[in-house]
Amino acid sequence: MADVNSYTLIQQDDDKEQPTVQELRKQLETQKEDHKIETMKKILLIMLNGDPLPQLLMHIIRFVVPSKNKQLKKLLLIYWEICPKTDAAGKLKQEMVLVCNNLRNDLLHPNEFIRGSTLRFLCKLREAELLEPLIPAVRTCLEHRHAYVRKNAVLAIFTISKHFEYLIPDAPELIHTYLASETDQNCKRNAFMMLLNTNQQLAVQYLNSVFNQIPAFDELLQLSVIELIRKDYRSATADKAKYIQSIFQLLQSSAHSVKYEAANTLIALTSHTSAVRAAAACYVELALKESDNNVKLIVLERLNELRENHGRILEDLAMDILRILKSPDIAVRRKCVDIALEMVSNRNVSEVVGLLKQELVKTHDEEYEKTNEYRQLLISAIHSCAIKFSEVAADVVHVLMEFVGESHNAAAVDVMAFVREVMEKFPHLRSSIVGKLLDTFMDMKSGRVFRGALWIIGEYALDTDAIEHTMTQIRKALGEIPILASEQRLLDEAQGGEPAAPADSPTVKTAPTPARRVLADGTYATESALTSNLEAVKAAHKPPLRALILNGDYFLGAVLSTALTKLMLRYADLNTADTARGNALRSEVMLIMTSIIRVGQSEFPTQPIDEDSRERILTCLRTLSAVPQDDVLREVFLRDCRKAFTKLVASQEYTKKKKATQKKEVKVQADDAIIFRQLKSKRNAQDGTDEYDLDITRATGVGERADDLASKLSRVIQLTGFSDPVYAEAYVTVHQYDILLDILIVNQTSETLQNLTVEFCTLGDLKLVERPAPHTMSPHGFHGIKANIKVSSTETGVIFGNIVYDGPSATDMNCVILNDIHIDIMDYIKPATCTETQFRMMWSEFEWENKVNVNTNITDIRAYLTHILKSTNMNCLTPENALSGECGFLAANLYARSIFGEDALANICLEQIASPAAAAASSSRGDETTTAGSAATTITGHIRIRSKTQGIALSLGDKITLSQKNARVAVVGQSPAYA
Repeated sequence: MADVNSYTLIQQDDDKEQPTVQELRKQLETQKEDHKIETMKKILLIMLNGDPLPQLLMHIIRFVVPSKNKQLKKLLLIYWEICPKTDAAGKLKQEMVLVCNNLRNDLLHPNEFIRGSTLRFLCKLREAELLEPLIPAVRTCLEHRHAYVRKNAVLAIFTISKHFEYLIPDAPELIHTYLASETDQNCKRNAFMMLLNTNQQLAVQYLNSVFNQIPAFDELLQLSVIELIRKDYRSATADKAKYIQSIFQLLQSSAHSVKYEAANTLIALTSHTSAVRAAAACYVELALKESDNNVKLIVLERLNELRENHGRILEDLAMDILRILKSPDIAVRRKCVDIALEMVSNRNVSEVVGLLKQELVKTHDEEYEKTNEYRQLLISAIHSCAIKFSEVAADVVHVLMEFVGESHNAAAVDVMAFVREVMEKFPHLRSSIVGKLLDTFMDMKSGRVFRGALWIIGEYALDTDAIEHTMTQIRKALGEIPILASEQRLLDEAQGGEPAAPADSPTVKTAPTPARRVLADGTYATESALTSNLEAVKAAHKPPLRALILNGDYFLGAVLSTALTKLMLRYADLNTADTARGNALRSEVMLIMTSIIRVGQSEFPTQPIDEDSRERILTCLRTLSAVPQDDVLREVFLRDCRKAFTKLVASQEYTKKKKATQKKEVKVQADDAIIFRQLKSKRNAQDGTDEYDLDITRATGVGERADDLASKLSRVIQLTGFSDPVYAEAYVTVHQYDILLDILIVNQTSETLQNLTVEFCTLGDLKLVERPAPHTMSPHGFHGIKANIKVSSTETGVIFGNIVYDGPSATDMNCVILNDIHIDIMDYIKPATCTETQFRMMWSEFEWENKVNVNTNITDIRAYLTHILKSTNMNCLTPENALSGECGFLAANLYARSIFGEDALANICLEQIASPAAAAASSSRGDETTTAGSAATTITGHIRIRSKTQGIALSLGDKITLSQKNARVAVVGQSPAYA
């Protein structure tokens, strides 16, 4: 192929009419150089379009070759590259003798750029007869004064020697001699690379002669030296000590690419402690100094691989790695923290946590890119260190609790999750943490943070002083009680001193005063004084708990009621002497609960109280009003809740230990037997199968078994009908980012079909890489066509198209429309895991949601969950112990991640209910699985899917809906899975 940059010289308008050969000859005979240049551009364009124009060869030799114009010579070199140089018998044309003479003259031309461009052209020639007379001139160019000529001369000798070694049999020795006297770095690099690829021993000999000069080489030559060391290190004659010394020197190079390659090579050469530390220090320095974030991520990935293989050696570098936190990119910071956390040990945990605390404090004073996300990352890192190493938990828990008042919800929620885990694992810290939590109670802003704090206080406020302090803080956070009566009084005051409604009134009874307002669009609107005053009362400043409850957060009210119930039950056990004080507190707590319910039934909140929260608060009221106390409810509130949380923490710790153990497991033991497939037993003693044939079958797909063949046939898609003149079907193969369509086309007519072309179009994030070429098919003939399609995102794509071919008449064109090919999203989604905090954060951030109602004949909720997991390739994040046991309800979180890095979340809520109608129908059919009069069960509920993009949410919803239908068909058909 010609030089791509040279095609800009011959660009031309395609709409112009193509000139004839006679016209081109006349234009070449002109004396004007400008006309010749334009004519040569036309000729080259015609030749590149497929017409070789052999009639013009002599005219070009006669009228263009003698020209001294530089642009014309450049076009002439392109012409020599693409013009046919041999005749029909494969022999070199006689005219090429004249061309050879012209090339020789250019190789000896006084202008260095003409010499250099001609030498570059020789690298593309593959005719030995044409190259042979030019060898002496090429050798002469090695001694030219200009480095540009010498550099291209080396490349020409390298290429000629590579393809026609007999033309320059002494090429390696020639270049070795030339290299000893060369001073230009680019020329040295080209010559050294030639020796490296043709005669490695001579390259090593030269390297030994200039060993002390390697640090002074330029970047490209140093990279070539590293490549030679990597190749020659395994040889028996290699001076390994000298090579390692040279690589250590190159680690100090000023070029980042050289340092990176040197570090990679050093790890490959040796696993000595000093070498590993030097390579790791080099990676850290690169990550600090390199400005490109992508390069930083690549370097950090190599550093992580080094840590996995040499973890103990790199423990001392944890603090150095954390210096990379100075980078402004959040992805680099996250990768840096992940690597540092894996390197934390008892020796450096204090230093690491101290640095993380400093960075956390800086987030208050300095502005970072994505400050809230960075703060949450630091909190999670400190959380992980404190849980893993108990000696630092006491130092960091009080620092982190300063962030419970953060406006960024996720960071404060992470702090609450950390505090909750610390309270369970470190009993000696409970009293101080409860006191600190109560001191910051009024600073909290989010309902989720309040819920976490109330749960912690309800479980771990274990003495009378803590309980009384808690009641004081809750009174401050709630304000005046009862809530509804006080809000009604404020409303009456805002309306001008009207009489207040009774305190037990669930609704606000005030006569509205009509008023007219002019809206932004110029229209009139009528509002009542009640509405405007109500909004003013709502907008007034209120304590945090009171404001959240009035805004409709009844879940927080239910959690508050549960925490107060636990505190009152515990207070009664601790303070048996002063029953009057206990009764007074209990009455106040019951008033708070009643007030929350009445607020939910009034007009103050934005929405009425939900049934679940109302029932939960009423349960708390019944528990506190029970005389004598219900022992079962007391056990549930005071002990069972704590036991459930203890099991959850133990399960999470077990999962972490299991993952850590799996990482450290040796995949292949040193004494494991090496299995050679060819040496396997010819027959398996158990079933008589040929193991060798089975291996070949799995590798080639030939002679597949029935189940393998059935799975393969399921991927065959019929594109046309059997009655169409052209029948087509496609076998779809998905390779992550590529989709390969293997299309079989059958000519079902008795005529020859010409210019038969398969045309494809794509819908979605799919891109057709290359269009199939036209073909000619004989009558009743077969033909196979392959099409490659690129995928760029996880969305259900559609491929559609048609087959066109020429009819018997030249003006006829026939078309066959193809069936659509739908790409399954499941080919790109893989199960993944994340923490509960990450799941909740993503759930709140993702804006696309798809809600799918459950409609299936599967009667077991666990079987239905298993079916959904299998159908969607999602992973269940809910622990197994939370799903165990017999219960008519099930709620679980599912998570998956695509190969493109896109997240897919799902929440499944199921209820198993009795269906008497289904039981009666089943009894009337005489089913053996149910008896007459028994109540059959059905599953109701919904699945909510959330993702960052609309396509994933919709595609997963469609997949779940389709899998439910398939499950119904399977049940009706008495499938053994669910029948």
